[in-house]
Amino acid sequence: MLVARIEHFPVAGSFTISRGAKTEAVVVVAELNDGTHRGRGECVPYPRYNETPEAALKALQGLSDAVAGGLDREALQTALPASAARNALDCAFIDLEAKRAGRRAWDLLGRTTPNPCTTAYTISLGSPAAMAEATAKAAHLPLLKIKLGGDGDGERIAAVRKAAPGCELLVDANEAWTPSDLERNLAACAEAGVTLVEQPLPAGWDDMLGRIRRPVKVCADESAHDRKSLDALRGRYDAVNIKLDKTGGLTEALDMADAAKALGFDIMVGSMVATSLAMAPAMLLTPMARFVDLDGPLLLARDRDNGLRYDGSLVHPPEPSLWG
Repeated sequence: MLVARIEHFPVAGSFTISRGAKTEAVVVVAELNDGTHRGRGECVPYPRYNETPEAALKALQGLSDAVAGGLDREALQTALPASAARNALDCAFIDLEAKRAGRRAWDLLGRTTPNPCTTAYTISLGSPAAMAEATAKAAHLPLLKIKLGGDGDGERIAAVRKAAPGCELLVDANEAWTPSDLERNLAACAEAGVTLVEQPLPAGWDDMLGRIRRPVKVCADESAHDRKSLDALRGRYDAVNIKLDKTGGLTEALDMADAAKALGFDIMVGSMVATSLAMAPAMLLTPMARFVDLDGPLLLARDRDNGLRYDGSLVHPPEPSLWG
């Protein structure tokens, strides 16, 4: 039996990127129950991709009869397009398979056992002074992800670096830069010792990245969805951010990571602002990843029960009571 529902989790304060601020995480949960075992998956439908929680819920509810009739994880890959809704159900299938087999999900899928790993912690977009203040409070953490947003980004990243001289810094521009400020902003990031800049230009403008000297490695996010998107990124990006809501689930995400590695891309494992149930399946990608960005639960006022364990920036693999 398949049951789906929308759930709300308040953000601690607010979370701001170039597209705006949010005060809560609205997630959709898919739950499979065979009468003995229960499997769950969580997704965050993203307006950037014309997704809404209500549409994702409707898509999942529309598969209820098919699941009752025997739809499995393999058939799901063509029953729904790559989307947040498919992610929730794909992860629920894997969770259910693992619980039925009495094995961990990584063993069931023939993957490397994930170890505790360092996740980035996100600093929201704001004025240089506000971002410096937030950064100073997080400067004891080893890896920070800095949200930038256009005009004034050079001042923002300089202020952040001054507030956290010992941290490794990642930057996420969320498509907010333009061809006219791209090289200037990349130079400012290089001057600040930034390791990686994520999605500086709007998706579809990627060709410019192949025509300039990149003083900092650049990672595709909105331009990278599944395996089919990889070829167009070659020569333009150095890394790809793999998010389960974009790939349509862990099944495709693992295949995409294998393909990206084979093409020479570094891997970032990313997520939306969501609970530990959304982060847990992504932990299977971390043994392949150069960068891990799974801090969603740390940005919430509360997580769900049996959530992932975080020791500062160190995130631990899920317990079976949560997922997998």
